[in-house]
Amino acid sequence: MTTELWQLSATELAARIARRETTARAATESVLARIAVANPQVNALASVTPDKALQAADAADAAQARGEPLGALHGVPVTIKVNIDVQGEATDEGVVALKDNIAQTDSPLVQSMRQAGAIIVGRNNAPAFSLRWFTDNQHHGRTLNPFDARVTPGGSSGGAAAATAMGMGAIAHGNDYGGSVRYPAWACGVVGLRTTVGRVPSYKASAPHRIISNQQMSVQGPLTRTVADARLALQVMSQGSPLDPQWTPAPLEWADAREPTRVAVFRSWAHSPVDPTASAAVDQAAQWLQAAGYTVEEVEPPHFAEVSAMQFHMVMNDMRRAGEAFMMDKGDDALRTALGHYMAINPTWDRDQYLEALTLRFNIARDWAVFFEQYPVLLMPNSWERQFPIDDDQRSAERTAQILLAQAPMLSTATLGLPGLSVPTGLVNGLPVGVQIVSTKFREDRMLAAGEVIERAAGFSALDYLVSKEKVA
Repeated sequence: MTTELWQLSATELAARIARRETTARAATESVLARIAVANPQVNALASVTPDKALQAADAADAAQARGEPLGALHGVPVTIKVNIDVQGEATDEGVVALKDNIAQTDSPLVQSMRQAGAIIVGRNNAPAFSLRWFTDNQHHGRTLNPFDARVTPGGSSGGAAAATAMGMGAIAHGNDYGGSVRYPAWACGVVGLRTTVGRVPSYKASAPHRIISNQQMSVQGPLTRTVADARLALQVMSQGSPLDPQWTPAPLEWADAREPTRVAVFRSWAHSPVDPTASAAVDQAAQWLQAAGYTVEEVEPPHFAEVSAMQFHMVMNDMRRAGEAFMMDKGDDALRTALGHYMAINPTWDRDQYLEALTLRFNIARDWAVFFEQYPVLLMPNSWERQFPIDDDQRSAERTAQILLAQAPMLSTATLGLPGLSVPTGLVNGLPVGVQIVSTKFREDRMLAAGEVIERAAGFSALDYLVSKEKVA
């Protein structure tokens, strides 16, 4: 059976182009052809730029012909989320009112991707202002989960996850404020890497003023089909920039990264119902890690309920001060309903209460750092529930509160600025299942090593499964 170029991982595609077995133009044409077939099915990409992409691919091939050094992603087609700056294109945030918000420069991450030779073929869809677990907006429409259109593909990087799962680029860019890389990756059966705050520079000239909770919690990261591709994307995305003063030149890999270590397994929680598929995936992954030499122990991270609730309390009170009025005015009806529910279930804090939360956050972060000294790897679900039904956040404030409890495994780690890795483990009843791996700050290397163990044992590919379904149909 012939493997098309759009089916290859970024790692393999870059290697083939470097060996002159194919070209950047051929790779880009292959992905664009796949987009033409797949995007109408799921609406993962809000826009596609074939002329720009082919022009960039031709320039990449010409540079290779001249013998110029090749970047790590030379000729590899990628997609970028609609909420960061790509020069000459609208940073529209999925909002009609921002359709003419044309970026004058690239965000640092986009610049790093281009310098590494990546070819940008399109923009990933997101909910308005990237504020929902569901990817739908009035401007670009709804992104469907390629496994089941009745459930969410995740949010806010749902377009990135669906595009990656369907073969519309080997690497998709996303960002994660509370789970917006990890949740869509899990929902669509791909790999999602939430990086440490300060690992990948975050900046966009079109909206340079970041509220404090965003500075503390929001990060950029890749969605890919393999852990190796996540590692490769991290290498490229983490190039420094003075535009983000939090950027830290930390090593990408320490000497002990691939050594089996102690794993804290967190599989159930008293505060939220736990879907059996979530705990079963964690149990299976723990067994695979144990078979690879890791020592596993069931244990709950410190202050878990407290730090999970803190995430949305801090974010929503920060938005009350700066952001809520603008989003309510410019956003669509679904955004207004969701944001109204968020605000209704979050207590209004005064200045002293917010400052006290910042103090508590620091103390909890210390306890987690000590916890990771004992357990360098934490294994748990991404969500305690299965993929939510479409627009589940529109039902009521009470249901929204349940959704946030279900998302506690992602919210807790985001509060502390920690990295997290979503890894698929297979399918149950037609929907992807998987796990989340967490480690201490700047130890993405430990997560990636453990993720590769799980990935090898699972032997699951969302793309292979979806393509096989297409052939049967």
